Order: sequence, then C-alpha cells, then structure tokens
Amino acid sequence: MSQTAAHPSSPTRAMTLPPERALIVGAGPIGIACAISAKRRGLDPLVIDAGAVADAIVRYPVGMGFFTTPELLEIGGHPFTCGGPKPTREEALKYFRGVVRTEGIRVAPYTRLDTIRQTPAGLDAIVTRRDGTAVISAERIVLATGYYDNPNMLGVPGETRPHVSHFFDEAHRSYGLDVVVIGGKNSSIEAALELFRAGAHVTLLYRKTELPPSVKYWLRPDIENRIKAGEIAARLGAEVVRIDPDHVVIRRHDGVEERISAVRVYALTGYHPDFALFDRIGIDSDPATRRLIVDPETQETSVRGVYVAGSVMAGYRTGDIFIENGRFDGEKIFGRG
Repeated sequence: MSQTAAHPSSPTRAMTLPPERALIVGAGPIGIACAISAKRRGLDPLVIDAGAVADAIVRYPVGMGFFTTPELLEIGGHPFTCGGPKPTREEALKYFRGVVRTEGIRVAPYTRLDTIRQTPAGLDAIVTRRDGTAVISAERIVLATGYYDNPNMLGVPGETRPHVSHFFDEAHRSYGLDVVVIGGKNSSIEAALELFRAGAHVTLLYRKTELPPSVKYWLRPDIENRIKAGEIAARLGAEVVRIDPDHVVIRRHDGVEERISAVRVYALTGYHPDFALFDRIGIDSDPATRRLIVDPETQETSVRGVYVAGSVMAGYRTGDIFIENGRFDGEKIFGRG
C-alpha cells in the first residue's frame, strides 16, 4: 500500500484550516461510527459532509420505514429505541443526531471533498465550503461517503427535465397525477405502492420481464395483486427511449414503442459510489467491478493514509454492504491506534 495520491496544482486563494490527526469524510451512520472508534482511542476527528448529518437518510421519503430492526442500526453501543418493530426515517435522524451530540463529535456539514493530495507531512484534503475552497491537513483520512449522492442515470433524452427525479420524496405530492416509476427493485416497488395509495395513477416500468427475486417477501404479493387488479399499470420488459414533458416513451420487448402519460417521473434505478472522486485521489480499484482494493485488516487503500469504510468499497455491488455490516469498519481503521 505505497501508491501516492494525485497531486493537482494548488487551489487558488484556498483557506488553510487547522490540521487534524484524523479527518472522516461522510457524516452518515458509518462515518459517525468511525468517529466514535477514533474518539475512544484518544483522537478527536473532524467529520465533514457535503450535506447534512445523515444526509442520505434526510433524502429518504417522509415517513419511510427501514427494512431492518433498530438494534442492527445501533452504533457506539447507544440503544436505538423506536415506536414500532422497525424505525422510521424521522426516528433514525433523531437517533444519529443524538449520537453525534452525546459523543461530542465535531461535524462540519456542507463541506464537500474535492480531492486529496499527499505532502511530506501527510495528506491535504481540498474541500469546498459555502465560503469557498479550503485545505485541511490530516495524518489519515477516512472516506465513508456512501453512494446515495450518485444515481445510476438512464442516459436517455429528457432525463434531466424538472419533473424527473432519481429520489423519491413524498407520495402525497402526486395525488391525482399520472406518475411513472422506473425500476423494479424494492425502492421502486415501495414507491409505486405508496403513490397508488396516495391517489396517484401509477405505471411501473422495468427493463426485465419479471420482477427480481430480491423483492422483499411482504412487498411481492402486494405489488403483484395491485398489478393483477389493474390498480397499478405495469410494463415489464420495457426500455425507456426518452422522457417528454408529459409522456415517457418506451420500447416494449416486442419492439413496439408506446407513450405513457406522466406528469411526474421517478427514475429509481439505483446509485453508485463517487468513482470520479476515487480516480482523482488515485485509489486503485478492480476495473470490472470498481470494487476498491484495500488492506482487509486495516481498510487502507492503495493511497497511503487514505482509508475507506462502508458501502464505498463495494463498487457496483452496493447491496453487499449496509449499515448493519459496515458500522464496524471504524474498529479496523482505528483499532491499531
């Protein structure tokens, strides 16, 4: 693990911030867990995030429930209590805020990492804040940025129109409207069901001819029954050709094109880590899977002093790492002092 980081030219008029022994990039559950591991070994890490604390959860739909139980989301030994068998978005936000406050973790929200360069003294993180560009020197840097900021684009004309979103927000907003949901996995199916129950006219588009076996066991009969009853229209084996202001044009598996009315479009086709950031830093990855190459015992990347935690390691297979199994990565990174 001896490769050095990329060394871009110095940023213009960048502020120099106080140096840090440890800088953690990402204030989500994994980043917060890493900060706890560092603090309990005598470090006082700075945690930065391009958005708010737990920003990926902030983007979840209002009132959304987690698929997992609260004890599997706990970090730092802090109990997670909730009103039902599984926590909601709002309960999770309250929990992670509370952990940050209780542990006294220093967080700088709305601070985006642009790149990392190696110096004789260690590492410089080049970041963008609301007041401009800044440089933070650190002995080691942990990337726990997740993947929810980077949707998998369809690559079709009209995908960036204002009525198209790669994030589901709130079903109530679509009452009485024609809505198209693109995707066939759990998030897409759950969105389609919520939209239907909120009074939207929903069409579900999926490129394969059958829904995947990974659909949750309680969602599958619900969506299949809604489709069978004609309450939710479905076009399986359909490819999106383009998105017009009031229609989505698809090509069915028989080659016939069809126009589907849509005032709102949710393209819920999944997400991926920020591969461009890793490339700028110079982190090695598998060319086929984009899985980052790390020391399995310490989580250190090919760039000395740069570590990764959580789903950023998984490349295209983001479903392999969740909060449940990524929350312990900080112990590997900081467990050796």
